[in-house]
Amino acid sequence: MAKETNSKSARRRSRELVVQGLYQWIVTGEASRSAADLFIRETPDFHKADETYYKQMFSGVVDQVDGLREAITPFIDRPLIELSPVEHGVLLVAAYELKNELSVPYKVVINEAVEITKSFGGTDGFKYVNGVLDKLAGSLRTEEVAAAS
Repeated sequence: MAKETNSKSARRRSRELVVQGLYQWIVTGEASRSAADLFIRETPDFHKADETYYKQMFSGVVDQVDGLREAITPFIDRPLIELSPVEHGVLLVAAYELKNELSVPYKVVINEAVEITKSFGGTDGFKYVNGVLDKLAGSLRTEEVAAAS
């Protein structure tokens, strides 16, 4: 497994790009998955990302969006529509990873989400994301979270 601690690893760049693509997808009314994906692929730094991971994550999140939203909803304090598009996108990416990428430790998923939210979100958005993901991780990765306690 690639080391995840480097703040600008290829995986971090992939996650950032997926969040940016989801931001566009959410803001435009989820009308065009391919337009959001194409926009991101034309980003000048796309070559620095892990393209395989990006493709897997973007497609996975969009394909599973309803189930991911259902997983997140019990842990948020407002309707999804009221979340900022950045927080919404970050939560979707992290929920996808918690649910599907079991080789990535849950603490890494949460840390990456927090760092991306710090970079792209509102001032205290990272605190909200952290709180939601702590609860979601406890729900989706019960044994891993219990073992870490």
